[in-house]
Amino acid sequence: MAIQWIKSRQQPALAQFIFAHGAGAGSESEFMQNMAQLISEQGIDVGLFDFEYMQIAKQTNKRRPPERAPKLLAYYEQVISQAQPALPLFIGGKSMGGRMASMLACTSEQPILAVLAFGYPFHPPGKPEKLRTDHFADIPCPFLVLQGERDSFGTREELATMAMPKQPQYSWLPDGDHSLKPRKKSGITEAQNRAAAALSASRFIQAIVNKSTTEN
Repeated sequence: MAIQWIKSRQQPALAQFIFAHGAGAGSESEFMQNMAQLISEQGIDVGLFDFEYMQIAKQTNKRRPPERAPKLLAYYEQVISQAQPALPLFIGGKSMGGRMASMLACTSEQPILAVLAFGYPFHPPGKPEKLRTDHFADIPCPFLVLQGERDSFGTREELATMAMPKQPQYSWLPDGDHSLKPRKKSGITEAQNRAAAALSASRFIQAIVNKSTTEN
């Protein structure tokens, strides 16, 4: 299982972040590559990979739906077993990848310090009753959700009223959609929201690394 590392220019990096893609676009997508680059600039090595169904889709040049969660989680566990042993381990992903990361943290044997989800799919669009949050109470580490305020998978207004087993931490991206993209009339650019998300993510990681170092 190949991990594409986007390395921090700082030596040594302060942590590593294994970053899973969403359902429809793989690790080479512009969002994944750009976000990984932005996070790496903050002193964090970012590891990208493709789930098996996405590898087949690329080989055959035909779109494929994601596999069932157990198969995705088994593959993700294999990937993080290849993490750099000397660096603190953080995992996360975009949309489906973030959901898988949050589920993996509940069962993984690896020393995961925290989970980060970019655009968490709290529910299918238009179906707020079908929540995907039952496992939140079982996540044993800090969990940060970087969410666009008007994400159709969970808007800021919706999430303010939803009862969850345990609330994650939130970093809200102004007027952002499921890919953090704002509308032109907002006066904010997509690049600004991505940069803000990367900065929030790296500060979250740095604070946990600092706390872990102090405690040890």
